[in-house]
Amino acid sequence: MGSRSGAWSDNAQGVVLERPAAGEPVWNPRFLDFALRIGFDIRLCHPYRPQTKGRVESGVQDVKHHCWPSARFTDLADLNRQAQTWVATVAQVRVHGTTHERPVDRLAQERPTLQALPPAERLAGFLREPRRVGRDGYVQWEQAWYGVPSPWRPGQEVPVHVQDDRVAIGAGDQRLAIHPRALRRGQRFPHPRQWASLPPGDNRPTPRAQGVQVPTVEVAQRPLATYDALVEVGRG
Repeated sequence: MGSRSGAWSDNAQGVVLERPAAGEPVWNPRFLDFALRIGFDIRLCHPYRPQTKGRVESGVQDVKHHCWPSARFTDLADLNRQAQTWVATVAQVRVHGTTHERPVDRLAQERPTLQALPPAERLAGFLREPRRVGRDGYVQWEQAWYGVPSPWRPGQEVPVHVQDDRVAIGAGDQRLAIHPRALRRGQRFPHPRQWASLPPGDNRPTPRAQGVQVPTVEVAQRPLATYDALVEVGRG
């Protein structure tokens, strides 16, 4: 990290919970914890004035307009390799419009003063986001769905940890499932034991009872004398 100060917009979701007219802003506790763990000072920009951020967002547009349109990749690892090649052969070796220097040359000058990156375990707690299990046993992440092993209940909150090309789902400190990360919207990754606790059957609804038509039974009607005659015959 080349600087110990970070520029954040006042209207960034979750960063500032409240900004009184006088006094210090009320920071999101999770964001404040992150800043203290990483070791940078927070500098709050004016709301709705993107020009106060300088050029911190122009790098995103550079990638979107120059690297992404020509990308043709097979998986996330392949895309990362292509992006790293583009950075090394294009972005880092051309003259920057603000510094009028090549980033690769400027990095060599600043490297002795840069701080080391924080260890991965220090960031582990911030790489998880809570998600709720749906009625079908899936959790949604970036418009894709990932299955949770049984037992689960609809609305149950589970932490989702995304790292490189994997999506891990946990419950407390327990890891429940690991899925490959989706490469397109709408992908579903079921878990082998996702519906293990459901009752057996095909889950089709029980048919409703219906009326049944029966044939009409006709009984022959005879005079009582006929039956008396039959009784006399039997006695004889």
